[in-house]
Amino acid sequence: MRQLSNVICNQRPLVLKQTVPVCHACRHMRDRKTGSVLVVDEDDRLVGIFTGRDAVRRVLAAGKDADTKLMEVMTVNPTTISANKSAIEALRLMWDGGFRHLPLMEGDKILGVVSRGDFESGEQLVLDEERQLWEHMR
Repeated sequence: MRQLSNVICNQRPLVLKQTVPVCHACRHMRDRKTGSVLVVDEDDRLVGIFTGRDAVRRVLAAGKDADTKLMEVMTVNPTTISANKSAIEALRLMWDGGFRHLPLMEGDKILGVVSRGDFESGEQLVLDEERQLWEHMR
């Protein structure tokens, strides 16, 4: 099973300050072809994550302005994982938490972010088999 460090090798995650407007973040997401922004405070510590889903649900559908700051609509204190964990561990965490993006950290240092699309079909298959097994055991 692949380690997450192999999934994110050479990745440059999109990282923006929490005071950046949503419209600015969305333009960066479009330009970088990414589905998430890792949001940091003034000391560059991870404080949140903002995704395309957040843009739809928390901004557009809520009738908020495009100049709304990320800190107002991000997911605060997102779940994170170490890059030395396996791909299946990340998939389990994402499934259990109901989210599609997972920041990879080493202490306070941001290493990258994985999304469901970053995983190979074999890794997804292992998770599906585990879920089916748990359903049968219920």
